[in-house]
Amino acid sequence: MAESPRRRAVLEVLRAAPAPLGVTETAERLGVHPNTVRFHLDALVAEALVERRAEASTGPGRPRTVYTVRPSMDRGGVRGYLLLARMLLSRWTSADPAEAREQAMETGREWGRFLVDPLPPFERPTAERSVARLLALLAGLGFEPEPAAGAAPGTAPESAPGAGRESVSDPGPGTADENTPERIRLRHCPFLELAEEHGELICPLHLGLIQGALDRLDAPLTATRLEPFAEPDSCYAHLSAAGSAPRDTGKGTHR
Repeated sequence: MAESPRRRAVLEVLRAAPAPLGVTETAERLGVHPNTVRFHLDALVAEALVERRAEASTGPGRPRTVYTVRPSMDRGGVRGYLLLARMLLSRWTSADPAEAREQAMETGREWGRFLVDPLPPFERPTAERSVARLLALLAGLGFEPEPAAGAAPGTAPESAPGAGRESVSDPGPGTADENTPERIRLRHCPFLELAEEHGELICPLHLGLIQGALDRLDAPLTATRLEPFAEPDSCYAHLSAAGSAPRDTGKGTHR
């Protein structure tokens, strides 16, 4: 409905009316053709925003069909999800930092396992296929990911603008094979404001999300480190062959 100003106008006319309105009455108040109104009324009924009923007949002929707004909160109103997220995060920020970070990472892992599309049965989980599924997941979440070459996982590029900033890490050598990217560049953060305010929680959450997805895929690689804002417009997730390096456990590995 938010994409249709006309539909919202129909809804507002019904909301302002002291009694249920028919198609013709609604069209007259809007100055449009009844067929236009009928189309939008049918859509509003399908969206459960408007109720349709037949008035009791007072004479011969078919009873008149009228429409009224279904009693409910206005779903077109302002949302405050960013404030809600800040309120919920405040519970973590008041806890022990190491424990809060560990909980954030485990939450990310649980959601990563849940959100990723698993490989078809009997398909061998190669690094290439696993990375493709991971990229699809991250793209769907709004991270705008892309494979990136670069320094071996566990080493921050000294020339990067973000070098020296805190990162979520566990260094480890190598990647699963020569065709597997060493890093994934994240060109957009869907939780940017929260990451700027609470990077000590949001960045571990993101790393855990990637680790959980790769774990669910039985991938031969994992994510060992997340470089937040390694460049002004990018973060980097570093990949390594599974088992070749200790995975970040969320316990005191910020640096």
